[in-house]
Amino acid sequence: MAGTRTNKQPETTPAPAFILVEPQLGENIGAAARAMWNFGLEELRLVAPRDGWPSERAVAMASGATRVLDQARVFTATAEAAADLSYIYATTARPRELTKLVMTPEAAAFDALARIGRGERVGVLFGRERTGLENHDVIAANAIVTVPANPAFASLNLAQCVLLMGYELRRAHLAATDPRPKQLYETGDGAMATREGIDGLYDHLVGELDQVNYFWPEHKREAMAASLRNLLSRAPLTDQDVRMLRGVVRALAEKPRQRG
Repeated sequence: MAGTRTNKQPETTPAPAFILVEPQLGENIGAAARAMWNFGLEELRLVAPRDGWPSERAVAMASGATRVLDQARVFTATAEAAADLSYIYATTARPRELTKLVMTPEAAAFDALARIGRGERVGVLFGRERTGLENHDVIAANAIVTVPANPAFASLNLAQCVLLMGYELRRAHLAATDPRPKQLYETGDGAMATREGIDGLYDHLVGELDQVNYFWPEHKREAMAASLRNLLSRAPLTDQDVRMLRGVVRALAEKPRQRG
């Protein structure tokens, strides 16, 4: 649909960081950037783009949305791209054998803007063009976003998925009134823990559990550790919660203190 007016001031939408995980083609990155700027979204993060960065093909496909590409940040791994975020939505069409909150794009948009309004840093993960997100990406997220599409043909291409999330975020932003709850749970007054903080807690806990051979039998270690990681990702942990839990892990790992 045509409708660009170059004499209009750009309107931005309070929104999560959009993280493209290992995008394969520059054209797809450009199309995603164009979809973002259609709805006033600016923060694009790229994880290990296959064909390198910057990309002339991305610029050509962006069709005027080069502002988004010029500001794009490139990371080598998903964990690095999400380290400063406290809540992450993973977009996926495939069912996962995980206990994880599942949202529609509409519900995720309202939830994301409520979190941003409370000062949280949030992000949305978009997967590879051919295979989508890997399980370890989804496990590290707090919630899953799934489109109620045709079950026989549910996979969206990268730009379509970005466009759909952008539209819902813009619509939520412009909504004059919203009778639905703005949050799924109370978070208290503490700042929400970042992904980096959760990762540190997980590494600390797994390291101590390894010391006491908790992960047994050995062939189940990976699945047990993934379940633990998924549990920590689901929980609405604050920075204070993470510090307290790391203190608990540390105390349990040390020798008992002498009292008296």
